[in-house]
Amino acid sequence: MKKNPPSQLSVEDKEQQYRIIFEAASDGMIISDIGTGRIVDANPAAIAMHGYTRDEFIGLHYTVYVHPDSQRLFTEAANEIQPGGVFDVPAVHLHKDGSSFYVDARRTAIPFQFRPCVLSIVRDVSERISAERLLHQRVELHTREQATLLEISQTLASALELKPGLILDQLRVLIEYTHAELFVLEGAAMVALAVRGSQQLEETVPFRIRLEGPETLMRLFNQHQPDRIADVWSSDPSAQFLRSLLDDQADLLLTGVHAWMWVPVAVKNRVIGSVGVAHVERDYFTAHHADLALTVANQAAITLINAELYEHAQALAAMQERQRLAQNLHDAVNQSLFSAGLIADVLPRLWDRDQAEARKSLIDLRRLTRAAQAEMRALLAELRPSALTDTDLGDLLTLLGNALSGRINIPVKVTVAKEVILPAEVQVAFYRVCQEALNNVAKHSKASRVDVNLKQEGTSVELHIHDNGKGFDSEQVAPGHYGLSMMRERAEAVGAVLTVTSQPGHGTELVMHWTKDPQKEAP
Repeated sequence: MKKNPPSQLSVEDKEQQYRIIFEAASDGMIISDIGTGRIVDANPAAIAMHGYTRDEFIGLHYTVYVHPDSQRLFTEAANEIQPGGVFDVPAVHLHKDGSSFYVDARRTAIPFQFRPCVLSIVRDVSERISAERLLHQRVELHTREQATLLEISQTLASALELKPGLILDQLRVLIEYTHAELFVLEGAAMVALAVRGSQQLEETVPFRIRLEGPETLMRLFNQHQPDRIADVWSSDPSAQFLRSLLDDQADLLLTGVHAWMWVPVAVKNRVIGSVGVAHVERDYFTAHHADLALTVANQAAITLINAELYEHAQALAAMQERQRLAQNLHDAVNQSLFSAGLIADVLPRLWDRDQAEARKSLIDLRRLTRAAQAEMRALLAELRPSALTDTDLGDLLTLLGNALSGRINIPVKVTVAKEVILPAEVQVAFYRVCQEALNNVAKHSKASRVDVNLKQEGTSVELHIHDNGKGFDSEQVAPGHYGLSMMRERAEAVGAVLTVTSQPGHGTELVMHWTKDPQKEAP
């Protein structure tokens, strides 16, 4: 029998072709009555997608297979779609067992069996949505970890003094653990500086783990890479090595835990310690955990080195301060006492020979002893950390003036208009500048008089130091004399201005001016 060309197909033939396409489509197709909201037809893909048989699926109301969160979208599509229009919307549908899955739904209005209907073409996109969500979660986790690492880096870098517990606290922000220890390498042993975990464990700090030979050290630090042990009680060689290494500390560190991770703490090729991390779950630590822990350990290594350098700097500063005090004792107190001793030795013989001259020597003796006392008071004040900030600045300057007066036997007049209250660092700067200026007078000026004047007007404070000595050419300061530059640096450090005016034969005047900054005083 000869078939009709497509243009001459009967209505029944066209319907048969559409039916074939409808049944064979891989996407789900659902035809729903707009008036009743019930399914009037569906293809096998849609029926299988929702987990029903055909007899069960046909006639279902949309509220049965559309998730409550997406039902509003279904009714909006049914009400708003115009003939020929398309309504695309993501939705959540329900399986027969009630579990949900994500679909992309394209809905359009069609006539079907002489009534208005909605054709929904649905595609299951649950795997794509799950993958996107997983990717989003990983991006969020990575972003959060990077932000945390940056915060940890800033926190540890700002800690000049060693706070070993802080390193373990910061590590716990990234990696949950049952207990953790920070060790430093000291000779042939690792010494625990800090422990985080049970109170019983934390009370054992510090404890030592002996390293038997260089082979043990090399194996422990694993070429500067973290070493993860799935179960510390297994027969795995790494677990056996760990139990052997810990030896006396095994019961303390391994009881109740299974997973373990060693993380080396190193700078370049220098290993300075390690971090031990334990967890109750077997095989808990992942490669990602190891990478995070190594990043924190590298920052911890920098912190340990910074703390070491800071400690050395403090020791050097203390030594330099002792040397300065010793030099002051030698230059001032010792010389005054030596001169006083010489006068005391000759005074009895001089008294027998010339009492008028002896009385002059007694005056010199009293001046020298008073100078030594003033110098000692100034040195003792510097030995007390709070003395230079708790004592009135006028009293401190008077003490310096008395010490100079007794040392070089010239009058030093100290004038303070009223009590001057300054921030601690500013007061110390004024004291040090005055101290250095008076030392320069004693060494270089050959002055016969010195005036020190401290005054305050409103928020401004000025210190004037004037001597009538030989002066100097301020444009031609001899190399190697750092007194003026040091005084300027002290002044600039607190926001003060230092000016020095001098000419040969006309003495020297030094002025230090400081004004309170209201912005720094604001809360």
